[in-house]
Amino acid sequence: MLPLRAHPSPLLDTALVARAGAPRSRQFHRRAFTLLEVLVAVAIFAIVLAAINTVFYSALRLRQKTVAALQESLPVHQALNLLRRDLQGALPPGQGLAASFRVGAVGTGLVLAQNMGLEFFTSTGALTDTAPWGEVQKVTYQLLEPLNSGGTNRLDLVRSVTRNLLSTVAEEPLDQWLLSNVQTLEFACFDGTEWRDTWDTTLGDTGLPQAVLVRILTAPQALPDHLSPVLPGDLAPIELIVPLLIQARTNQTETTQGQP
Repeated sequence: MLPLRAHPSPLLDTALVARAGAPRSRQFHRRAFTLLEVLVAVAIFAIVLAAINTVFYSALRLRQKTVAALQESLPVHQALNLLRRDLQGALPPGQGLAASFRVGAVGTGLVLAQNMGLEFFTSTGALTDTAPWGEVQKVTYQLLEPLNSGGTNRLDLVRSVTRNLLSTVAEEPLDQWLLSNVQTLEFACFDGTEWRDTWDTTLGDTGLPQAVLVRILTAPQALPDHLSPVLPGDLAPIELIVPLLIQARTNQTETTQGQP
């Protein structure tokens, strides 16, 4: 006959249950983030993101403005370098095939006081096997209306070149586009004393001027809506001064008193 088991004491059962459940109670009572701490963290994170977005947007706008300025200035520098090169190679009238040097109403450009032209002979013609002409060529700088002008005052700076100087008939010059959105083009010649707006060796002026001043005023380009526009008054004219070191020589001989 099996022995009877003693009924466990209620006090012992309560102690065992309390001891077994003690670690689980400590796990459930760990401290978590409060709602206030979460809101503060979200606010700080939003402030940091706003600052990063402001810096990134400012850098992006600066990059776009820089690219637009470089794209706008590149044709200007190319046109000025070509104009400087042609003027440095200018030939005095009567030297070889050179016939004249004129500043004023030239070619087929606009005959306006603020839009003058420049026509002269220079030795910058490229010698090639396919072009049977020498290095002397006739160049004309003038303003022409673009085909899609739309009635605006924005003009194109065009360089016209004539290579065949021995032709018996009038030859059509080759036009080379240099710059768009030009408002005014001005030239001035220095005769050693003052600057003159006109110069024409076919009407009395002898030789080349000592220097030529070029002044170009461009119109502001249209920028995207998110970029600040450029006002017309914010633009300054582009100026270039080129000294002409070549002067005409004569075959006349000077005589002193008492000598032939």
